[in-house]
Amino acid sequence: MTATDETPIRKRKRGSVAFVLLAIAALAVGIYVWRENAAVAAPPPVAGAAIRAAVPVSVASVERRDVSVILSGLGTVQASQTVNIHTRVDGTLQSVTFTEGQNVKAGDVLAKLDPRLAEAALAQAQAGKAKDEAQLRGAQADLVRFSQLAQKDYASKQQLDQQQATVDQLKASIAADVAAIQSAQTDLDYMTITAPVDGRMGIRQLDAGNVIHASDSTPIAVLATLKPISVLFTLPEKDLAAVQQAMAAGPVTVVATREDGTVLGTGTLSVVDNEIDSTTGTARLKGVFPNKDERLWPGAFVHASVNIATLKDALTVPEAAVQRGPDGLYAWVVTADGNAVMKPIETGQVTDGAVVVQKGLAAGDQVVTNGQYRLRPKSRVAIIAKTANENVAEDDAGKDTAAKGGATSARP
Repeated sequence: MTATDETPIRKRKRGSVAFVLLAIAALAVGIYVWRENAAVAAPPPVAGAAIRAAVPVSVASVERRDVSVILSGLGTVQASQTVNIHTRVDGTLQSVTFTEGQNVKAGDVLAKLDPRLAEAALAQAQAGKAKDEAQLRGAQADLVRFSQLAQKDYASKQQLDQQQATVDQLKASIAADVAAIQSAQTDLDYMTITAPVDGRMGIRQLDAGNVIHASDSTPIAVLATLKPISVLFTLPEKDLAAVQQAMAAGPVTVVATREDGTVLGTGTLSVVDNEIDSTTGTARLKGVFPNKDERLWPGAFVHASVNIATLKDALTVPEAAVQRGPDGLYAWVVTADGNAVMKPIETGQVTDGAVVVQKGLAAGDQVVTNGQYRLRPKSRVAIIAKTANENVAEDDAGKDTAAKGGATSARP
């Protein structure tokens, strides 16, 4: 092969190398242009990169309002009257005339005993009285005759006195007969068992056919008066003076609620017990409730609240705004420039979800009611909702430190 023949091959090799170099140069130019464009599009770095995003929160205003002063205690519902229905005489229970759960009136017939023995005893007592009355009439006639004979000395003074004694003895026998008749009649009346008070019958515990006795411990049934009904509850002895002062001023209202706050009834405080339990330092109080809808039931546990006074124009915040920390109670306040500030507070009465603030806040302050768990001192906040000054629930109790013991709603 001659030098002239190799020239085209070399030319092709040089062309391939030039093409590769050109492609590499184009790629490098493309990367440079992309980097320049990215640098132009990127925002300049912000001074103070530690600035945090605003925390979304709900707030409520500190308001002035009248607040009821309420004392609360755990109580038990009791029937105003409870009667064990027993027989007062021995006999066979002939019939039970009430229905379990029936509402009855005083005097309604509840049960009957076999009356035949009582009827026989009554008839016997009545016959004995008739016999003694007949004998008395004869003795009185003899006494008249002996008296006339004694005046003419045909009868001795001793005979007259004996006849007078016979008359007196028969009169006493008749008095005993009258008592026996009354006793037998009472026993016969007791064969019919009636309701002594208005109320509701419980579950029947004895059936017809049983021989029952006045000394039996098991009643036929239990009768309970539910309208009205009572709630017996306790309060600390330190509160008694305020309660008694309120009672002296007029009727004191008592409200019975379930644990979840459901109102079961409204009544009136009737009495404060005459002694304090030395082991607990509490006194017993009783409230009486009409219970027309029968929502209160004997034996149930309830919360009893007594309204003893009204605080006029008190500063209040929603209960959800009050938090508890290592140094006591506090609330997050949103400042005019949108920052959150932690302020220590002192609280008083808690009523219907509103807490009385005694110190630390002013009327019109914006307090955080939701979202506290994200806040730090001087955090920027974004207000997403404004709530009324009433019972406000936290939006995330599972995350809030209140649910973990770090911050809890205040109680007086």
